[in-house]
Amino acid sequence: MKIGVSRSTVREALRLLASQHLIVTTRGVTGGSFVAHPDAGQLADGLSTGFALLTHSNGVGLADLLELRRALEVPAAGLAAVRRTEAHLIELRGALFDPALDDFDTMLAAHSVFHRALAKATGNPLFELVGRPLYQASYGEEVVAALPEGYWARIDADHRELLELLAARDAEGATRAAAQHLDYIALAVTVR
Repeated sequence: MKIGVSRSTVREALRLLASQHLIVTTRGVTGGSFVAHPDAGQLADGLSTGFALLTHSNGVGLADLLELRRALEVPAAGLAAVRRTEAHLIELRGALFDPALDDFDTMLAAHSVFHRALAKATGNPLFELVGRPLYQASYGEEVVAALPEGYWARIDADHRELLELLAARDAEGATRAAAQHLDYIALAVTVR
């Protein structure tokens, strides 16, 4: 069958698909190129790359990021309260930090881990997949350098409150706390 495409073009297309882990190519009598079974980590990495490119363009800013986080995290908190397991609670506890002792990088990393663990506690892997790029995004040095005094103490308190609400299986309270947490972040990073 002829499709009007050169062999080198087909080879390059297959190489590109393989580099993105979308196909697997095997050699031999029964070889060929086959659609790969998606791996959540690889898919999330691809989303992270695309997300990073978008957030560094002129059209997407911090307000857009926070709007998307609100759309995902608020309902995720309610789902996590209903669906969480003891293992999820342990993972969330492990992501807490101490603002009086921990340095900036530790707190920033813990914040990301906490929100990824919260997404995982929903029991829906799509929340993890879509949320991961959001928690890997950087606000930019100009934003993090100007955070208000007490910012990390408030973030820590919010995380601890969310954890208590999840442990109590309080979906309404967790949803409300997640919304207030994101409202605080939006206010803190945009008002100077």
